[in-house]
Amino acid sequence: MAAVCDRENFDSTGPLHLTVVDWDNEHHRRSVAASLVGGVYILERDRQENRDASVALAPPWWEFFNFRLLRQLVDDVDHSIFGAIYEYEVKTSPSNHSQKEIPHYVIAFRGTLTSRDSLTRDIELDFHIIRQGIHKTTRSRIAVQAVRDVVASSQNRNVWLAGHSLGAAMALLAGKELAVTGTFIETFLFNSPFLSAPIEQIKNEGVKHGIRIAASVLTAGLAFARSVKQPQHRNRSVETFSSLATWVPNLYVHPADHICSEYIGYFQHREKMEKLGVGQVEKLATQHSLGGLVMTAFGHEAEAVHLLPSACLTINMADAPDLKKAHALQQWWQPESQVNFKTQAYLYS
Repeated sequence: MAAVCDRENFDSTGPLHLTVVDWDNEHHRRSVAASLVGGVYILERDRQENRDASVALAPPWWEFFNFRLLRQLVDDVDHSIFGAIYEYEVKTSPSNHSQKEIPHYVIAFRGTLTSRDSLTRDIELDFHIIRQGIHKTTRSRIAVQAVRDVVASSQNRNVWLAGHSLGAAMALLAGKELAVTGTFIETFLFNSPFLSAPIEQIKNEGVKHGIRIAASVLTAGLAFARSVKQPQHRNRSVETFSSLATWVPNLYVHPADHICSEYIGYFQHREKMEKLGVGQVEKLATQHSLGGLVMTAFGHEAEAVHLLPSACLTINMADAPDLKKAHALQQWWQPESQVNFKTQAYLYS
């Protein structure tokens, strides 16, 4: 129990080194966003452990950065806390950074909690992600509506979206819903699930590249065949994907985390195909999920929420001894001197 409490205690594991936040610094911004997501995890743990205000462990995760908890987002099935809306409290005049860079509101979503009261519902939602049906769940509808409400009432003030794992899928869905209407908000997606065979785990680059080419040709072929049978679906799909191109969410992945690592190949392979002169094949393939096409062919509704035209991809190059370490939220707020990140923007055109 002591180990669990240490992990939940901000003074033990939080980004204490950020005593002064430079809101123009990408490392600082990422660390704050990850900490606010961490606060949602601890909010639910406080609820499960019946820790009231006097002993609650969650508040320091946002109060340290001058945020206040505006609202908790609660699942309608198991009544667990899966998200939070934070508001920034200006306590001093900003210096050394632009006022507009400070997020006025942050909506954050946690991932799966392997503890009582929430595990069953979280696992159920994880399966919905695998089946590409997360958009049909009531939790996702609550999340999307909350984001819409905050943006509508923000009066053009800066709004951030953030999530980890299952929560990243929720944030991605909400961000997409807004982006297709022309509203782009800064989004931080930590270890966001990518539904694919773990090709990125293959060490041989030639084999890996060959598998990706074959998968692209197969996906593009199935997508083309579907468009011939259902041209109206093709037009809608292309328009939706293109409308997302100018939205550039921040993706954070670890190569050893098979839950999210396929984003690396997804974007890098697109560049390689362009250089090979077959970019049009990859452009068609990148808009579709092979699994989703197969499910649709059998009459099941599927939406590949994980697919993105553009993103700023940050890869943690540090070694991870196991999946738990590679998937951990904590890696994203380590001191700058202790990290080895590689960042590249991929813009769809």
